[in-house]
Amino acid sequence: MTKHDFPKIHFYDQDFVDIYDKTWAWIHDCWNGGGVKSGIEGKFFSYPDSQIVTQADAIFSSFFLVYSNRIYQAHTTLDLFYDRQEANGAIRCAYDVNLGTPVMERDNSEGLGIPLFAWAEHNIYHKSGNKKRVKDVLPILCKYTSWIDKVYKKPNGLYKTPLSTTGMTNSPRGDAYYLMDFNTMMAIHMLYMSALADILNDKETSFQFKRHYFALKTRINSLMWNVEDGFYYDINKNENQVPIKTIAGFWPLLAEIPNGEKAERIIEKLSDPKCFGTPHPFPSLAVSEKEFDESGRGYRGSVFPHLTFMVIKGLERYQRWDLARECAIRHVYYILDSMSPDGNNYKGNLWEAYMPLKEGPAKWTGKISFPRPQYLTFDALSTICLIIENIVGLSISLPRKTVDWVIPNMEIMGVENLSLKNNMITILSNKSGRGWEIQMESEKLYYFTINILNVKEKTLPIPSGKCSILIDKL
Repeated sequence: MTKHDFPKIHFYDQDFVDIYDKTWAWIHDCWNGGGVKSGIEGKFFSYPDSQIVTQADAIFSSFFLVYSNRIYQAHTTLDLFYDRQEANGAIRCAYDVNLGTPVMERDNSEGLGIPLFAWAEHNIYHKSGNKKRVKDVLPILCKYTSWIDKVYKKPNGLYKTPLSTTGMTNSPRGDAYYLMDFNTMMAIHMLYMSALADILNDKETSFQFKRHYFALKTRINSLMWNVEDGFYYDINKNENQVPIKTIAGFWPLLAEIPNGEKAERIIEKLSDPKCFGTPHPFPSLAVSEKEFDESGRGYRGSVFPHLTFMVIKGLERYQRWDLARECAIRHVYYILDSMSPDGNNYKGNLWEAYMPLKEGPAKWTGKISFPRPQYLTFDALSTICLIIENIVGLSISLPRKTVDWVIPNMEIMGVENLSLKNNMITILSNKSGRGWEIQMESEKLYYFTINILNVKEKTLPIPSGKCSILIDKL
């Protein structure tokens, strides 16, 4: 097996394979180094020619770089931020790549970013099996949590932060004081901090973070859930709901905050053309809102790949694999069509944001720099992660030595030469004279769970070498 190349994807639509391959080639332009005065050692992921590296770059890039077969390290950009943690626990949202100094925004004086480091680290652990890294990172993230609590947590248990901390800069959020998305991100942070502590068998730390998670979950459900609308809203300073439907209302799915009934009511809105059921899933603002703009206009309707990724990962939490895959496929088709509106074989750009009702990049009158072309921090989540995890349907955990494959219908697809640490694996579905079969090749033993059409499910130990499974024999 080839050990020094990116894993290959097999799929019945060659256009998906091509955009996957092209994305890996484009990532080379995002693999940068710091200036002489920066004090930044090694390479990190950031937008080409940008003078800053952001927390979003570090966190979101880790989700697709884990699939690079270690050609690009998923953790080095995260470490850039950890290495600059201040004595009070603060980690700022962006740094100057030439000087290594924090970059502050006007309305975000403390430089707070999205608090999703623990989510990223938990994913890296399951793709690398590196327990020592968890041990090194957990104290850093504990101090980081304490800093956020000290500066932003209010007596009611919720967090008051500037809108810019969520990235949704021009989202019409009315007089929102406690933001739905940031508070839910903190719940996600607590949930995964508890999981990281469990990996180390640190029961006390795990219990403390789980207690904080449930407290925050309770506050979100009691104050931000609207029974009549079946949706989560921001609340104002007086703890009254601000009834504007933004995509922020779907973060609770990823945090496992709603019960089954609430989750179904939220998920219904993803198929409702008056809400978020647009041809290109999913707009950042519901179609029914008066501020919705079909051209996108920033967060007033644009489809942002990182938020579509968030919604699809939330659907996974509630076992809605079918809807997650359908939306992922539709999303990637719109990305492809937006590259070549005149049918020129996809020679154009990927984009930071897209229009929700038709193909093409989003528009924002007067904002020449929006959307950014080749903004892979967001785009590669779709063209790499969603293709592997939701369209092909593979879920991998190295510590558990497991590969799960959810196949909604029998098609020619799979992955070839994917590195699980020191184990290269290949898993392909194909039709032979004996019927549909799964062909596998591995250097070491692992456990393979296959779920076909939610009708057949089987877990089998896969030995080293080559083997195959006939679907009809399961």
